[in-house]
Amino acid sequence: MRNMDLTPLYRASIGFDRIADLMDRALSSDISATTYPPYNIEKTGENAYRISIAVAGFSADDLSVEMKEGAVIVSARKAEEDEGKTYLHRGIATRAFERKFALADHVRVTGASHVNGMLHIELVREIPEALKPRRIEIAKTAPQTVEADAQRKLDA
Repeated sequence: MRNMDLTPLYRASIGFDRIADLMDRALSSDISATTYPPYNIEKTGENAYRISIAVAGFSADDLSVEMKEGAVIVSARKAEEDEGKTYLHRGIATRAFERKFALADHVRVTGASHVNGMLHIELVREIPEALKPRRIEIAKTAPQTVEADAQRKLDA
């Protein structure tokens, strides 16, 4: 796969560096990157999302979920409890991990729960009032009357 140079994007734009960084990370990610632990991302409503991560073998105390720099970072550290145990087969992976999910603007975490070996992280997108569409009333008077009405309102 060929690499793309996003330097011209940095030179010709201001404030889009987060998007460029996200594209750069997506394009440069290694296909052989770790897939542990497996996870799902689902849309649960018009502005609601859920990240579900399979964390078998980890308790809620072993897990950490934090928001930092526009991302949700999930990590797990398992204390060594293998002293005195001899495994014939060890198929349940409880190795430490850190998984990072980039968030779009105005998306925030509303909660997390650990149920039946699954970590569920609830997210919601809250669009500020200033960015929501709003209806503008159209005056049914001539432009000079609108100016006169505005001046009358200021005088009052």
